[in-house]
Amino acid sequence: MTATRNKRNNPTGAAPATTPDTGARTEEAAAVIGGARERIDALDDRIIGLVQERIAISAVIQDARITSGGRRVNLSREMEILAHYSDALGKPGTTLAMTLLELSRGRV
Repeated sequence: MTATRNKRNNPTGAAPATTPDTGARTEEAAAVIGGARERIDALDDRIIGLVQERIAISAVIQDARITSGGRRVNLSREMEILAHYSDALGKPGTTLAMTLLELSRGRV
């Protein structure tokens, strides 16, 4: 039955053309994808801004720690951060936290 229905809607049997840049096979799906991608792009911009803010705050903490005679990196704090991200996001969260920590450490 499905083969017959597909033949009626698409007599050539060829796969429907996809819309440019989305991979969608209908205009409706392309519109949904386009709108969702705009939201993702806006979220990515916010995430990048937050990461930059995190880096700046981390630099303040490191300067205070070093000025007081401490070390640049506090390993027990880093372990707390790793656990927090891992608990919230699983193994990929640990990878994300490691990347954030690396970005935030500055030059070691």
